[in-house]
Amino acid sequence: MEKQAQNNIQIELTDEVAQGQYSNLAIIAHSASEFVVDFVSLLPGSPKAKVKSRIVLTPEHAKRLMHALADNIKRYESQFGEIKLQQVGYNPPPLVGPIGQA
Repeated sequence: MEKQAQNNIQIELTDEVAQGQYSNLAIIAHSASEFVVDFVSLLPGSPKAKVKSRIVLTPEHAKRLMHALADNIKRYESQFGEIKLQQVGYNPPPLVGPIGQA
């Protein structure tokens, strides 16, 4: 019974967070101990973009997130069809890159 109680986690979602943040670009960097994911909103033709949210993850959690996203994309595509990647007209920075200290 104690183990079952440990598996029940109550997650609270505030109204502000429930609204979400729009992002059309993710920039990912890492150090030996963490991954940093910056979610950015980039307007076409604009020379500036704003980071809307930054998430810092342990390497293990980053890998679990990768697998969860892959699984969800697979299920999405089986229901709605393949997600096609299109050129958007701008060259975003690389999505993965090491950083010195995070």
